[in-house]
Amino acid sequence: MASISTGGPSPETRQQQFEQSVAISLHLWQSLTIAVQNNWGGPDSSDKRDWLAGVIVDMFPSFVELAAVAIASTANTPSQNGTKSQSKKLPDEPIVEDVEETLLQVMFDEFEANVDDQSEAEVADRIMKCRAQCAVGDFALVEELRARWLETKGKKVVAQAAADQDQDTDWESGSDDDEDDDENGDPDVDMNDAPALVPVAPREKPQPEIDEDGFEKVSRRKR
Repeated sequence: MASISTGGPSPETRQQQFEQSVAISLHLWQSLTIAVQNNWGGPDSSDKRDWLAGVIVDMFPSFVELAAVAIASTANTPSQNGTKSQSKKLPDEPIVEDVEETLLQVMFDEFEANVDDQSEAEVADRIMKCRAQCAVGDFALVEELRARWLETKGKKVVAQAAADQDQDTDWESGSDDDEDDDENGDPDVDMNDAPALVPVAPREKPQPEIDEDGFEKVSRRKR
């Protein structure tokens, strides 16, 4: 369970900032950006990216719930028999490998893409660092990511650079249909200017195809 500081920003603000850091991290993930721009996940590829952000966020206990548990545990008083009541126990925090595995699995299942450049490790590590900072009310990394996202907003990533290890690769000018053209706005933006987490059901999986001998046929996934 993550430890959070008692002073500073409210648990709601910390949770909102963490959710935004996850969404922005996925928007900055070059492999996923290429998959979305090329509709590898179908016409709702952009929604799937937002859905993935929600999946990652849900892997972590909410800061609001953590704060409530912390308050309840400190307020517990001994009962008549001298023992303290048990407070609610929230799930443990996921480790970075859990986040990496989820990123890779969704890329394979929903976008039919095998990520082999280890970029998922960088994305997962960035999310874990944002988590740790948000827990103590520090949003410096989140603001840095938001500024980077605003710089690339509405631009297309160079597809040839997909295999690069460095995530800070070149972007080409050109507005996406689902992006607003406001790159020259105030860098100190409101939270509404950051990518949102949109719940969307993942695409329905095809039924297995059985051959005449009763074995399931193996279908090849396409990039």
